[in-house]
Amino acid sequence: ERNQADVSEAKSGRTDLIFLIRFRHCCLLRNQRCLLAYLYDRLLRIRALRWEYGSVLPNAIQFHMSSEEVEWFNRYKKSLATYMRSVGGEEGLDLTQDIKPPKSLYIEVRCLKDHGEFEIDDGTTILLKKNSQHFLPRWKCEQLIRQGVLEHVLS
Repeated sequence: ERNQADVSEAKSGRTDLIFLIRFRHCCLLRNQRCLLAYLYDRLLRIRALRWEYGSVLPNAIQFHMSSEEVEWFNRYKKSLATYMRSVGGEEGLDLTQDIKPPKSLYIEVRCLKDHGEFEIDDGTTILLKKNSQHFLPRWKCEQLIRQGVLEHVLS
């Protein structure tokens, strides 16, 4: 309202207000740029969460997100899943596996909490119970390691 009043007064001949109007306008544009940069940075961080934690975010992280951010995360997650299904043949290609190049194909892992049955490639089903240790294919258990279900046992 105040800006509109200044504009109408400037049109009526008060040229001293033109500087004030321009100054306010520059301040508004700067604040808008700062806000957009902040929102873009949050968007990049939310996108990185999908790669770090997988398709399910921990409650502690989700608690600090707005409903719009959670909605954007879910849309990004679906879009990424659709893309991964479209590449790599019938089964698709999981781009979230092996973010770092593996040193070996199998690793020893310890189960940190009860998870239930877990099926590996050859059809073998393994029961993941708390404190049990297993020798599993790295790519099958990497996401469970990121979720905190398994822990890589270093020899």
